[in-house]
Amino acid sequence: MKVQRLWSIKLSSATLVLIPAAVGINYLAKALAEGLKLPVWLGSIGTFLASMLAGPIAGAISGFINNVIYGLTLSPISTVYALTSIGIGLSVGVLFRLGWFSSVKKVLLAALVIAFISAIISTPLNVYFWAGQTGNAWGDAIFAALVAHHTPVFLASFVDEFVLDIIDKIVVAYLAYVIYRRLPNKLINFFQDESHA
Repeated sequence: MKVQRLWSIKLSSATLVLIPAAVGINYLAKALAEGLKLPVWLGSIGTFLASMLAGPIAGAISGFINNVIYGLTLSPISTVYALTSIGIGLSVGVLFRLGWFSSVKKVLLAALVIAFISAIISTPLNVYFWAGQTGNAWGDAIFAALVAHHTPVFLASFVDEFVLDIIDKIVVAYLAYVIYRRLPNKLINFFQDESHA
């Protein structure tokens, strides 16, 4: 696969419709997860799908826009993690195009890689803005326990973030995988043709 094809994005009318649709999916899923106090965020389902259909750049744009809009409307904290969403969109798109979403077993490996990338990007943000916490009660309980046992804040924050990211990204990766496989072949082929044009 040529490098330019891997990173290509054609801003066709279909892609321009896909991005806001992905943002909407992210927004609703994240709001639902927060409202139900779930131990996952679910706010990257649309990002995954956009990356899988139209490539890493489309996914990164979708994730970034969602974090900004979500931050302006429901949770200001979300805006800070626009950088994380860019990283998620790029990594999903690259891994997808390299064949990491071609089987159930590979999806699990992809989810673990994406969770690690997400945690690497988010941890310094957590430490800088929130003294190491994630804002998720489940993860922050882990953070508090680790700090109480004299674990360095940065490491405790990474563990807090990574544990949540593993759960979240596995759930999201499999949801996106199932949705993608149920999409009409005509739609999938259309986006593949666009990216190879």
